Amino acid sequence: MSKLIKPAGYKPLLDKHQTELGIKRIKDFFQENLATELRLSRVTAPLFVLSGLGINDNLNGVEKPVSFKIKDMNGANAEIVHSLAKWKRMTLAEYEIKPGYGIYTDMNAIRADEELDNLHSLYVDQWDWEAVITRGDRTLSFLEGVVRRIYQAILRTEFLACESYPELKPFLPDDIHFVHSQDLLDMYPDKTPKEREDAICKKYGAVFVEGIGGKLSDGKKHDGRSPDYDDWSTVAENGKAGLNGDILIWYPVLGRSFELSSMGIRVDKESLLRQLKIEGAEDREKLYFHRQLLDGKLPLSIGGGIGQSRLCMVMLHKAHIGEIQASIWPEEMRKECAEAGIPLI
Repeated sequence: MSKLIKPAGYKPLLDKHQTELGIKRIKDFFQENLATELRLSRVTAPLFVLSGLGINDNLNGVEKPVSFKIKDMNGANAEIVHSLAKWKRMTLAEYEIKPGYGIYTDMNAIRADEELDNLHSLYVDQWDWEAVITRGDRTLSFLEGVVRRIYQAILRTEFLACESYPELKPFLPDDIHFVHSQDLLDMYPDKTPKEREDAICKKYGAVFVEGIGGKLSDGKKHDGRSPDYDDWSTVAENGKAGLNGDILIWYPVLGRSFELSSMGIRVDKESLLRQLKIEGAEDREKLYFHRQLLDGKLPLSIGGGIGQSRLCMVMLHKAHIGEIQASIWPEEMRKECAEAGIPLI
C-alpha cells in the first residue's frame, strides 16, 4: 500500500449531499467546456475489448488488464480497458472525423495493479478525448496551444465551483507553465521525478511537463509511456524529444503535485516503428491496431485523458479520491482515513 497523506486538521468543507451535487455540476460543466474548446462530439465507449488486437492500452507498459472469457463466443478472451487512446483513434477513422474536430467519451476502467493512495484507485473514470490533426499540427507549439485551452476550461470550472460553494476559495494560477522533463532534471539533478514535479509545481502552481516516455541524460525515464500511442521520441522545434506530457498542479490540500491529465500528439508511422524498436516491442507491429496505423488507415491525432474524480476532488478541495468515488480500499486505509477525518464513500 502506498503512503497515505493525512492533512493535519483536515475537515471536509462540504458535506456528502453537497459533494454529490457538486460532482454532477462540475462534471456537466467541464465536459461542455472541453467539448466547446476542442470541438469534440460525445461518443459511446466500450468497457472491455477483445484481447490480442492491440487495442487496449499498456499505460506504462507493465500493467496487466483484468480479463475474462466470453461463454457465448467459444471462450474468447476479453479484457477491461485501461484507457481508450488507441480505440479512440480507430473511432476517428470510423466516423470520418475531419481535421480540427474530434470526439470525447466517459471512460470507465479497472486498473488492478494500481498502488492505492489519496489519488490512485482501482476504479478509473476520465474524459477520454481524441481529435484529428494535420501533418503540420505535429509541433510542440500546437500541443501547447491545446494544453492552454484545456487549462482555461479547468479555470472556468474552478470559478463555477467557488461561486456555487463560497466555502471554497480558488487557488489555481491564471496561466500554466511549460517545462521539458530534461530541463526539469537539469534544474533538480538530485531529486526523483516525483520530487522534481513537486518542486516545479510548488513554484508555478500549474505546469505541463513535456517529453515523457523517453530516456533522459541520466539514462532514466521521467515516467514510463507505452510506445504505441503518445509520440515521445520525435524531436520538436525546441530541439528536445517528445510531443506529449502531463498537466500537473500544486494541490495545497495535500501539499504535493497533482496530475490532472496525460496527453499528447499520437505516433505516426515513423515514430511508432521507432518507439517499438526502442522498447523491444517490434512484435506488436503484427497486431490489428498497429497494422491499421502502419497501413495508413488511421488519421493523425492528438488526445488524452482527464480524470473525472480527480478534477472533482480538486474542485471540491477533498483529501482523498475515495471521497468522490465508490471503490474498494484496504481496511487499514479506511481506518486511517476515518481517524484523520477523511470520510471515504
